[in-house]
Amino acid sequence: MKVVIDQPGCVGHARCHNVAPTLYPLDDNGYIASSGFNVPEGQEGLAQRGARACPERVIEVRDVPAETRQVPPEAD
Repeated sequence: MKVVIDQPGCVGHARCHNVAPTLYPLDDNGYIASSGFNVPEGQEGLAQRGARACPERVIEVRDVPAETRQVPPEAD
């Protein structure tokens, strides 16, 4: 799983950091300090919660685990 962050879109609410400070570090001005990262194993849920906490929706989570994906039914 990977997180991609649109850093210029961050307005400094820091909600992602409040949810997951180790995954979403802030710079000295209170803005997200990362443009993205690979999510450490076992922290996928935390990464998703941090992304959902962003009111500006500048955090995108990619490669959602298979158990949470919706698989379309097979055509007959």
